[in-house]
Amino acid sequence: MQNITFEIIEGGNIEQCRVLCDELMAFQKSKAYIHPELFDLMDFDTRMKKSYENALRSQTIIVKNDDIPVGYIFSTIDAVTAADKNSYPAWAPVEENSMGFYPDWVTLPQNIGCLSNLYLREAYRGKGLGTKLFDMAMEWLESFPDLSLAFVYISNGNDAALKFYLDHGYILSHDVFGGFIKAAYRRFDK
Repeated sequence: MQNITFEIIEGGNIEQCRVLCDELMAFQKSKAYIHPELFDLMDFDTRMKKSYENALRSQTIIVKNDDIPVGYIFSTIDAVTAADKNSYPAWAPVEENSMGFYPDWVTLPQNIGCLSNLYLREAYRGKGLGTKLFDMAMEWLESFPDLSLAFVYISNGNDAALKFYLDHGYILSHDVFGGFIKAAYRRFDK
């Protein structure tokens, strides 16, 4: 790991994250105990690319070893409306009394940040690379004066990721889609 680099992707060249994003979806499926089959509907095109195309602002940082992508973080800022509070993506399990992405305490409309994907291949975990990616993404999110809130959504069964975000200042908020996802948030003091 002598040639580790971090690259902020410019000009929309997120295609280099395709394989990593698909690996992340397979990893999440392997950990899930609630509707793991739903991850079959999720891949680079349906999750990352779609989010990228619909975001108000986005940032992708990729970590490479000898110019080979080994991990990335993808963050967005979305203009969230009141109608978005109760919207469900096509892949989401809709169950009775199921809460969506935003809890009742969130005032809408407003711009909301999201750490959408953080993934490292197994050989690169536990070496501080995830924290470096996280810190870079948080610095970017915090740089926007109109942004006071960010969420991260953790798939069920991915307890290590949940612990990571809670250890890095996020606060557990609510279960999304009947526990399929756990939501955590962080406020920015402005």
